[in-house]
Amino acid sequence: MATERFEILRTAERLAEVGPAWTALWEASGASVFQSHAWISAWWASAPDRERRALAIVMAWRGDDLAGVMPLATVRRKGFRVLEWAAKECSDFGDALLADRTDHALVRRMWRHAGRAGGFDLAYLNRLLPDAAARTLLQPEGGGVRLRLNHRDEANWRVRGPWTTGQAWFDAQSKKTRQNYRRGQKFLGERGPLAFRLLGPDEHLKPVLDRLATFKRAWLRRHGLASTAFYDETSGALPAMVQVLAEAGLLHAFVLECGGDVVAVSINFVQAGAMMAFVTTYDPEVERASPGMVLMMDYIMWSIDRGLHTVDFLCGDEGFKSRFGTEALTLASMTGARTPQGTAAQLVDRAQHAWRQRFGKQAGASGDAPATDIAA
Repeated sequence: MATERFEILRTAERLAEVGPAWTALWEASGASVFQSHAWISAWWASAPDRERRALAIVMAWRGDDLAGVMPLATVRRKGFRVLEWAAKECSDFGDALLADRTDHALVRRMWRHAGRAGGFDLAYLNRLLPDAAARTLLQPEGGGVRLRLNHRDEANWRVRGPWTTGQAWFDAQSKKTRQNYRRGQKFLGERGPLAFRLLGPDEHLKPVLDRLATFKRAWLRRHGLASTAFYDETSGALPAMVQVLAEAGLLHAFVLECGGDVVAVSINFVQAGAMMAFVTTYDPEVERASPGMVLMMDYIMWSIDRGLHTVDFLCGDEGFKSRFGTEALTLASMTGARTPQGTAAQLVDRAQHAWRQRFGKQAGASGDAPATDIAA
């Protein structure tokens, strides 16, 4: 039997060197693109705040063969060193990557190695699907830094059902939903010819991505929300991640055009028979026509017509997801302290959560709730 060894990958140079082995493992495993070498590398190359981050990727080798990857990174947040999933900001699901998905013992050994290597005060691993291999770290015999479930659950809504055609799915929607869709189409159609389409493989993505980012920034401003680095004009993060999807042959970029102008965009990808809705947005100037809703219903029908069994809205509990989703999964999170500072941070976090639970809306309205959130 080949000797098992572990390493902590900390440099961009080493990240590039392990690319072929990591990619071969990812392709053989059928894991999400979020655990691929290309995805993690694109994030690291485009991260706008690299000065406060460091790679801490655990690699498990058996001889010359790569058996597992735990894609981790540290970030300095509010004075603490937090260990989290690499590419957390642009990944909807987090997990370890394994040659044998049932080898939970290997996950625990990789985690013990991460703890011994140190370099962090607190671990925060989130967006865990119910079948995530990393959930094995919740077991007491996991070893290393003890992880426990955290209160920060997130929702994952999906559209799945017995429909054999997109029209059958549409007909199954409520009368109000069907009317809203047709009303939106009519309103937009009055501004010019309306077209829903999938971008071709040879079409330039940059104009569409620029429009998407512009829409997103305008929408955030209109709703009094702060923009994120993912959509900043100077950030290369979004184009980098979309390029990964395109090069992997997974990308499905849908647009809704009105009079030749794009009024809604959805950057999606297809894996394992599911349409994954990565980023969707629309022109807030035509918000009254609900172009995002029209586009979403169009790509749901498109997906069903092509035999995809699921439309996955990925992470988030936005209202439209629960309105259209037929099933919901809970994405769990877990935390663990490695140092006294990390233990103190956990205690504060639990106290804040209990405070919010006790005082509820009054706490939020008063503005007096503690603001510390090192896992944000």
